[in-house]
Amino acid sequence: MKFQNMGTFDGGMVTSPSAKAAMPQNIQAVSMDAAAIANGGAFLQSELEKRDNTVRQPLTSFTYGRDIPMRVGGGWAEFISAMNVEYGVTGGSEDGLVHAGGANGIPMVQANFDKGLFKTHIFSIGMRIMWVDMQREKLTGRSLESILRDGIRMAYDKHMDANVYAGIKRFGSTGLINNPAVTTANAAATGANSSTKFRDKTPDQILRDINESILAVWETAEYDREAVPNHIIMPYEQYNYLATTKVTELAEKTILQFLMDNNVAKTNGSDLYIGGCSWCKGAGTGGNDRMVVYINKERYVAADELAPLSRVMTQPNTTNVCYDTAYMANISEVQMYYENIMRYVDGI
Repeated sequence: MKFQNMGTFDGGMVTSPSAKAAMPQNIQAVSMDAAAIANGGAFLQSELEKRDNTVRQPLTSFTYGRDIPMRVGGGWAEFISAMNVEYGVTGGSEDGLVHAGGANGIPMVQANFDKGLFKTHIFSIGMRIMWVDMQREKLTGRSLESILRDGIRMAYDKHMDANVYAGIKRFGSTGLINNPAVTTANAAATGANSSTKFRDKTPDQILRDINESILAVWETAEYDREAVPNHIIMPYEQYNYLATTKVTELAEKTILQFLMDNNVAKTNGSDLYIGGCSWCKGAGTGGNDRMVVYINKERYVAADELAPLSRVMTQPNTTNVCYDTAYMANISEVQMYYENIMRYVDGI
């Protein structure tokens, strides 16, 4: 069978060999003449590929939902308010009926209410899908809208991570790792050569650092049984060291297991969590690594998704022959209801 030269394909036009001179010079044509066929050019390059249908997304992680209670609901409010109450007793709480001077001197309790306001901000993002690309989906078998929607969700989660841990600078907010109202302490210099780093300390010295931090927070809460710190985050470098290093050469327990079994939070009825967090790396004073010790309960600290991320509108764009879609959410800054429920420890 003899192959006939049918011309050159240039992505839309088929021209005869005689018209080849009129072709644009910047187009690399795929020739199907006898010489090309003899050299194995009878196959398109894409026909000789094994296609991997997995679409690989960027590598990343989000941990904000683990480290703070997230509440949903509230709509498009501009602020979130929280009420606090303080009590006082005339004559002091040590006075009673016997010592108050009779019926006219009974101590009276007083309540002082205070309202705190926390800011919210709007997160908005859009996607544009060309009409032609919507038709091409039938050829590829992949939904471009689904791919872009995954990208929108990733962008939102990255924003939420930043909002919860560090705050959004343009809105003047702070997060779990950089609230100026939180007391900051340096890790004890008890390690080798007076080092403050966990890597240079014995398991007992690390346990002492953990326990002293927990007790320091609990003391400021006047040892309220519901306010025992139960959550610690630190850079992954320190966390992985604790999780993989044995207490001794002959021991089976890791330092992390040793800490989980012997911390004062457990002794006082609280289940302690210790985990890694990339935001703690270099978050301390002078760029030192920071450990954050706090009470991870809704009564003490929280964040709100007043209006969770959702599609708010889609409309055709005839100018660009496409469909534009907008997604929006309304979210709050980190709400810390008690200033004394958290402690930063730098230099670990």
